[in-house]
Amino acid sequence: MQRLAYRSQRTFLISSKTLIRKPILWNSRFSAQNSKHISSVNLQTVPGDPPQADVLHKRKFGSRVFILNRPNVLNALDLSMVRNMTPQLQAWNESDLCKVIILKANGKKAFCAGGDVKRVVELAKREKSVVGGIRPLQFFEEEFQLNHLIATLDKPFVAFMDGITMGGGVGLSVHAPFRVATEKTAFAMPEINIGYFPDVGGSFFLSRMDGEVGTYLAMTGARLFGIDVFLSGIATHYVPSQRLPYLEDRLSELESDDHEVINAAIEDFVSEPEHNHIYSLGGVIREAIDRCFKGNTVEGIIDALNKEENKTWSKETINTLLKMSPTSLKVTLRELRKGKHMVITDCFKMEYKLVQRFLEKSDFIEGVTALLVDKREPQWNPSKLGDISDNEIEKFYFESSEKHHLNLLNKRSFENYPYSRFALPTEEEIRRVVTGETPDAGSVSMTQQEIVDYFLKDRKGKIGVREKVLEVLNRKTAQIDGQEGLKWLMNIK
Repeated sequence: MQRLAYRSQRTFLISSKTLIRKPILWNSRFSAQNSKHISSVNLQTVPGDPPQADVLHKRKFGSRVFILNRPNVLNALDLSMVRNMTPQLQAWNESDLCKVIILKANGKKAFCAGGDVKRVVELAKREKSVVGGIRPLQFFEEEFQLNHLIATLDKPFVAFMDGITMGGGVGLSVHAPFRVATEKTAFAMPEINIGYFPDVGGSFFLSRMDGEVGTYLAMTGARLFGIDVFLSGIATHYVPSQRLPYLEDRLSELESDDHEVINAAIEDFVSEPEHNHIYSLGGVIREAIDRCFKGNTVEGIIDALNKEENKTWSKETINTLLKMSPTSLKVTLRELRKGKHMVITDCFKMEYKLVQRFLEKSDFIEGVTALLVDKREPQWNPSKLGDISDNEIEKFYFESSEKHHLNLLNKRSFENYPYSRFALPTEEEIRRVVTGETPDAGSVSMTQQEIVDYFLKDRKGKIGVREKVLEVLNRKTAQIDGQEGLKWLMNIK
């Protein structure tokens, strides 16, 4: 009841700046039948928009909406879609009438299942010269430009990650200030499975995830589902799929492009975590991930996995790694270690350089052909980790000069996402409070409840904060001898 009362008050205050309307209180008694105060205005098509375009453009009051429209291929991203979106996104970003930009998808299965790599490889197999007006490299160039544009927009951008969200679909969503996961969300960066590497800014966002979670996801291609996409920090909010139309209506009726207003509106639709839900990358599994994937060599990571007590998990993880291209594994690990210390623009430029190397000499073409075309096991070259050295990887993929340089559409950059406050607190933020490095948090020896209360206040009562902070504190802290306060455990064995 306290939570509902808080929400009601907050909604009223926000509405007084935008629209005077009834507050929305989501609870077990709410249903579509008693939600008459929510507008259900039909989308208005922008003049000239082809009815069967691969990306539809819609406008509804103050919102501008992209709808990915290739459901038969799980909305796989191709160059036509990128070129459809980029100029319109630039125009909406400059429009005073546009208050919020929403990205969603048609179809019941996928938001966007990845990039159309089959088409890229088809072109790459032909001459390196222009084929039909499209070079294989051109797709990646314009895709990265769009990804970076989303990351640096002035306007609030909300991505509805409702369904399969992988590869290229991650690039369209993960850099946005607002990323909404649902119970249908299936997240992965599976590029390594096809002899490639995590691109679309993966070197930036994966390297900034808690501990070594990003390294684990990148090197194994592991999937996260539903609320775990939110708990991991990939999504900023978790909203049941059936509420998305009402959320879209609410966002469309706002008369402000203030990110705080947009965030508060989304928060009114989020769902409480299930009390019995266990985060798939938490607890002892998370401790094992941090222990094993902190190494700077693939061989070192496998050695650490062999020493793990949880033999079932470690053996499964080792088997997964050994199925991957040795070249892709080593490039991916090196990419993440470098990306952690780069600004976002430099990450995209590094990835663009890697793309050129992978189109020239790698297992990428073999991986796509084998797995997606011929439906067979790929034959990696080299086939063993020991057959290619880290020094060879460094020199060919990272140190050698590239023929083409990535020209982004603006010069904006940053070391960390500017709107991270709308997501759950990171493990690093929690550590800084425990150790007293956050000036306004209070004393060094804060109790567990004091730390939870601090973050609830800091995140304005955000749902999921309590669960995230407690999971981290239970795993990474211990009580100070003779005191109620907590201390941070630097090394967990």
